[in-house]
Amino acid sequence: MAFKIKTSKRTEDIISRLELSHNLPCYTLVKLAMALSLRSEKPLEESDFKTNTLGRELNRQTITGDADIMYKCLMELYAQKHLSDEEFFPGHVKAHIDRGIVLLEQEARYGDDLLIHLTELEKGI
Repeated sequence: MAFKIKTSKRTEDIISRLELSHNLPCYTLVKLAMALSLRSEKPLEESDFKTNTLGRELNRQTITGDADIMYKCLMELYAQKHLSDEEFFPGHVKAHIDRGIVLLEQEARYGDDLLIHLTELEKGI
């Protein structure tokens, strides 16, 4: 069972920029990234699972905490299949983080306060 993942280099670069520009800690950004990825109607592609591991090391407990089972259930619903623990972590978690952080960076361009902007997303749809 894996307890750590390494993000892609691109993900690390985006996290570093967002930490500085929005004064949000890494793990908050990671959770927001997973949420945006899970919110996407576009399914994960094979390439989402093949990103490099040259980025930041993240700890499973800090990413999912007490909500580990909830995250796994959400990712199973999204994938529309049962995920083994190895498929869930690191596989799907890393794929959602790497894809979601790009989505988060795109959303960060729309306003000065990222958190307020994200809370307004549903209202604009």
